[in-house]
Amino acid sequence: MLSTIRPPRPRLTGRIFAYALADVFGLSCVALGASWFAAGKGAIIPGFPASTVEAVACTAGGVAVMIWAVSRILREISHQAPEMQAKYDAYIAAHHPDKIKRKTDETEGPRP
Repeated sequence: MLSTIRPPRPRLTGRIFAYALADVFGLSCVALGASWFAAGKGAIIPGFPASTVEAVACTAGGVAVMIWAVSRILREISHQAPEMQAKYDAYIAAHHPDKIKRKTDETEGPRP
């Protein structure tokens, strides 16, 4: 149901949810690797990471997964742009009629 007191938000789709889970996995990897740098040993899971190489690989891999997941989430949200623009225009028309952009305002350039 569309709330009438706040601007519309993107829909949560299955793909966005899956990419969000991948992002949480990447964040967990970063936390595991960073815990070794903070404590000098595996602080979250005993024995992992066991060396600097494992800690760096875990942290770098986690960052890479997070960047990948966030870029995919943004791509999925951008696919909803036309739908979101229509919902936003309806919200502005209902709550802020003085701020409605007319088609002539968009086609004309800035006024001197």
